[in-house]
Amino acid sequence: MQVILLERVGRLGAIGSVVKVRPGFARNYLLPQGKALRATRDNLGRFEAQRANIEARNLELKAEAETVAEALNGQIFVVIRQAGDGGHLYGSVAPRDIAEAAQAAGVEISRTQIALDKPIKNLGVHPVSVQLHPEVFAEVSVNVARSQDEAALQASGKTVAQLRAEEEAAAAAEFDVKSLFDPDEARGDDDDR
Repeated sequence: MQVILLERVGRLGAIGSVVKVRPGFARNYLLPQGKALRATRDNLGRFEAQRANIEARNLELKAEAETVAEALNGQIFVVIRQAGDGGHLYGSVAPRDIAEAAQAAGVEISRTQIALDKPIKNLGVHPVSVQLHPEVFAEVSVNVARSQDEAALQASGKTVAQLRAEEEAAAAAEFDVKSLFDPDEARGDDDDR
């Protein structure tokens, strides 16, 4: 099926491009979302008549998205989850969870705007891209931790694994090998035989 794009769509084209897509993609996504029109002679004529208005509206939306992106870039959102000792989550952090954390911080982000290649499954600070407009992205960080204290620790640059390794190294340094052997046992008293 051929459609006329009313806005830039990733991997398809820019405004006004006539592209061939699968019928299901057009019927279920592009047409209902208002991102495209069927490529008929009537629609081509209507698009060309409204092209200046569509492009002007796109520029306005892009400018608004850029101002929001400036405010959003670099922000850190904390998501509290349960995890095992190795830092692997019991579940995952999905775009919905990030959107809820952003709303709790007072930022309105839709879960559909969060571009996550795969769910987050480990503790730590993870970079996440937010698509505010087809041409405007903002970079935020998601701090996944078991508690607020752990989130503050991770924000300072240390991971839970590093902290655990430091504690183990300190415990190993305090460990006294000589205390393992009692001097009497080391001689091998054979009086008991």
